Amino acid sequence: MWLLLLTGFLGGVIRGLVGFIKHQFSFKDVSFNVYYFFAMMILSGIVGMVIALVINKDPLFSFVIGYAGGDFIENVYKTVFKKPSLYPIK
Repeated sequence: MWLLLLTGFLGGVIRGLVGFIKHQFSFKDVSFNVYYFFAMMILSGIVGMVIALVINKDPLFSFVIGYAGGDFIENVYKTVFKKPSLYPIK
């Protein structure tokens, strides 16, 4: 059980990190806020962990589900609020 939670958390953190890096390189003059960064990494990890707990398969699958869970929530947000991105475009 702990291994499933850990791999789901890691999948979510990696998804959060990929999204953060993508945002940093997509725009010029993007400031780095260390508190926001760590808050988003923890939140992404928790989302991945919860989704891995719900699916409850093997550790590798939990990692993939943890990663994909962030994408799912991001796409739901974009659909509900009819925005092309989670980040405001300058």
